[in-house]
Amino acid sequence: MDFDGFASHLAERAARAPAPMALARVGLGAMVFAAGVHKLLDPLAWSAYVTDWLAPFLVVSPVVFILVNGVLEVGFGAAIVADRYTSVASAVAAVSLTATCLYLAVAFVVEGGLFGDVLARDIGLAALAWAVLVESLRDTTAN
Repeated sequence: MDFDGFASHLAERAARAPAPMALARVGLGAMVFAAGVHKLLDPLAWSAYVTDWLAPFLVVSPVVFILVNGVLEVGFGAAIVADRYTSVASAVAAVSLTATCLYLAVAFVVEGGLFGDVLARDIGLAALAWAVLVESLRDTTAN
């Protein structure tokens, strides 16, 4: 099969695929849900992201902070996947991931490169959350 034939074949398959924003919504929701479940199963691993200079600003211990976040993420992630209250849940995800990126950027600078790999990933996840939020708001105003 030549390139044009292959491209045509891919275009035919893409026409039958789910809508790109549905894939984005389910992917974001699954990620938020999975992160929440993992936080509930292993909060100590996630508490490693709480730096010594951040801990005093928390009103609870780092592990309790992670557990509370885990419960919230399971709920918001499930809502996004189920396409229920998507605007609210994706707004929470977008704001939370953006705040996380800002925190990770500060930690990266202050701690000499700490969490750079996580920051690089979370920038894309924050953008995905904002895209899902914008799309859900468009759907809401179109009705």
